[in-house]
Amino acid sequence: MAAEDFVHLHLHSDYSLLDGAIQHEALAEQAQRLGFKAIAVTDHGNMFGAMGFANAMKKVGVKPIIGMEAYVARGSRHDRGKPDTDGERGTNHLILLALDETGYKNLVRLASLGYTEGYYYKPRIDKEVLARHAEGLVALSACMSGVPASLILRDRVEQAQCEIGEYNEIFGRGRYFLELQSHRGLEDNQTKVNRALTELAARLDIPLVVTNDAHFLTQDDYEAHCVLMCLQTGKALREGSFHYSPDHYVKSAAEMWALWGNENPQALRNTLKIAEMSTFEFGKAPNYLPIFPVPEGFTLTSYFEHVVRAGLEERLQRLAPSNPEQYRARLDYEISIIERMGYEGYFLVVWDFIRHARERGIPVGPGRGSAAGSLVAYSLHITDVDPLAHDLLFERFLNPERVSMPDIDVDFCMRGRSAVIEYVSQFYGRENVSQIATFGTMASRAVIKDVGRVLEMPYPEVEKIAKLIPPPQRGRNVSIDDALTMVPELKQAYEKRPEVKRLIDLARRLEGGARHSSIHAAGVVISPQPVAELVPVFKTKTRDRERGEVEVIATQYNMNDLEKAGMLKMDFLGLTALTIIEDCLTSIERETGQRPDLTQIPTNDPAALKLFGEGETDAVFQFEGDGISEIARRLKPSGLDDIVALNALYRPGPLDSGMVDDYIERRHGRRRVTYDFKELKDVLENTYGVPVFQEQIMAIFQRLAGYSLGEADLVRRAMGKKKREELDAHKTKFIAQAMARGHDRAKLEKLWQQLEGFADYAFNKCVTGEATLRDAVTGAAVSIAELASRDVEAAGAPFITWSWNGQEVVVNELVEVFPTGEKEVVEIELEDGRTLRCTLDHKFYTRDADGQGCFLPLREILARGLALYTCDEPAAEANTPPTGMEKPHPGQPCVQDTQAGAQGLCR
Repeated sequence: MAAEDFVHLHLHSDYSLLDGAIQHEALAEQAQRLGFKAIAVTDHGNMFGAMGFANAMKKVGVKPIIGMEAYVARGSRHDRGKPDTDGERGTNHLILLALDETGYKNLVRLASLGYTEGYYYKPRIDKEVLARHAEGLVALSACMSGVPASLILRDRVEQAQCEIGEYNEIFGRGRYFLELQSHRGLEDNQTKVNRALTELAARLDIPLVVTNDAHFLTQDDYEAHCVLMCLQTGKALREGSFHYSPDHYVKSAAEMWALWGNENPQALRNTLKIAEMSTFEFGKAPNYLPIFPVPEGFTLTSYFEHVVRAGLEERLQRLAPSNPEQYRARLDYEISIIERMGYEGYFLVVWDFIRHARERGIPVGPGRGSAAGSLVAYSLHITDVDPLAHDLLFERFLNPERVSMPDIDVDFCMRGRSAVIEYVSQFYGRENVSQIATFGTMASRAVIKDVGRVLEMPYPEVEKIAKLIPPPQRGRNVSIDDALTMVPELKQAYEKRPEVKRLIDLARRLEGGARHSSIHAAGVVISPQPVAELVPVFKTKTRDRERGEVEVIATQYNMNDLEKAGMLKMDFLGLTALTIIEDCLTSIERETGQRPDLTQIPTNDPAALKLFGEGETDAVFQFEGDGISEIARRLKPSGLDDIVALNALYRPGPLDSGMVDDYIERRHGRRRVTYDFKELKDVLENTYGVPVFQEQIMAIFQRLAGYSLGEADLVRRAMGKKKREELDAHKTKFIAQAMARGHDRAKLEKLWQQLEGFADYAFNKCVTGEATLRDAVTGAAVSIAELASRDVEAAGAPFITWSWNGQEVVVNELVEVFPTGEKEVVEIELEDGRTLRCTLDHKFYTRDADGQGCFLPLREILARGLALYTCDEPAAEANTPPTGMEKPHPGQPCVQDTQAGAQGLCR
């Protein structure tokens, strides 16, 4: 590091809940912009954001230093009661920074002990636990609430000297620093403290260090941070008394040297020294799997095989299949993969708690997700889905070519979930089992309401502004910035009304920040040792459906961070549908004296299928809602396969691409089933030539290009992540290998686009280069050809499109432009004299002979003499569908017209 560099060692992110206003990604960008080589985050009393912070810094090449600003009890952490006037039962602050692996583990223990042993309004530790867990840590004396500063402010300099000596002894020479700060508006107290600390440092030979106690990113964020503090205290902004200065931001190295360079340059250089001392980084963690106790005479592996093989034979006795050896061979294969990866214990853990639930009469779901592809899971009664009968692939669940932790989600009756978690806690030890944190964030609508309350704006006015933010789209909240481009009324209010501009500007600065911690609805961690020795934990209260408000221990890391930390996380899902089914069975048994066996209920019952075909799916798990019930009416399922396909197809990707319409038309024989590759007939035959399931995608790569199923799964995952560079590499390999096996390149290109569209949200790929999209910001028309020429730069640009549910005009970001080579294009003239150019495969909204609205390819519209409908620009601005457009073309740019709902007849 250069001589006049600087490292922030005292900084609060938004995980200093309702106190810090710095979000990790924004901090990473600012650190890179300011040229910082390293930076620390020291949130109040917790490590909630430690791993997320480290990941954000690594992306921009800035060294993350993991820390915490601890609350230290002046007496014992076990003391309770109100602080005495002499302060002996109050708390002070202390900055702790991890230097190495040992330091990180000690920081984890201290962060946990603050909650589990010392919590009283704040998570508190004391000198006793500090002395036990000081190795590998550097400590800074903190702000005006630190021990030395608070004593100096009360003119107890000699006592401050004693305390400094104690902390220096706890951490060791060179690992305890006295902290200097300077902020406008706080000069009187800080000058007094800085002068005394400088004298004490010289007297005791204790090093000094400069920090800025940053709580917000830039000076412009000061008022937004004041609003945040008001949210914490419940006060209005005009009532607030703020102990922070506009200077508590992430200052540049130049600003810090200008402030301190003449007075104490060594204290600045010591920030670099500490950063160089810190060598800890999150590496690839080992998998911490719980230890499953096996009966005497067995090893873990032999017991696993014993239970699995016995379970399969029991299944085969009931199934009586014609190919039992095929089942046994598949089982041998899965066992070999599981044992090679070392996951025998994982399966036994899941098998055991599901077995316990069934023995207690707690309903368990038949299985969900990729685990249904495992014959081992079926043999252990973890799932009740026969993977061979349904052509499900084990590699989608556990890929031998990509080592990752298995993930089995288990559904329990809502009334029994807590009893299963209690059993697991008793079986593996309470300290080895923990629930998992999740964090509520300040989403766009909510943060506008929060800020409006602090500004004391009239509630109806704030509510009206908040409601102008569109509802979540494709599972994501619409940001305030996006809403300003999407909603003219919001933009107009922002530009013309100063009080609305202030409201929105403050809300934008806080939007997305963590607001509160809570407990994940399903996640549970099971560990081979106390969880608090591996990741930080905290104690909190939550509501249990059966027990009311309860106190629980949860990890401070969220689900994603836990996986990176090597922890085994499982989803214990409480499912209302299972509770309803259980209550129905109980009622039937009470009335008839007989309890139906769910496993014996036929899957082709005409009465049940008729209800599906009529769209009567209210309260049917995963099939309730107007959208899916309407598709069920159109599909009219004739068996379980249709119902399974319906469930898979009802997602934005297939809905946007027209795949759902294609499937329905082929299913009813109104459209011919074709196969571009004869090798795929048996793969796609059951779904009428349409790839519906991820297993089919994997089989396509295997059949055409010789991929192993493990390799095919890697491509499937890449498609789901939508990483362009990774996808391009896979595409090159796939086409090369398939061509080497004699397949036509043009057909392969077409297939790739179809498969990628299956996993992505994309525009139809049948428009010409001159077709235009309407830029949502400028209003300018931009051609597809121009966007293609911009390549990557065009990605993310906002354009006016129909929402996927076809109910409104919205703004969506451009994902990609897919060149499809030269294709035959036709030109059609509308009755108003305008012309459109596209391929015959482009779909337009029309009405069939019965007057039903639908989307059909142009070739079919022409052949049947139907009308097509276009959308007018004024309607797009009004955010409402024009006349005749009950279901506009989803995911497509609006075709510009001059009259609302103008009908265009093809000539």
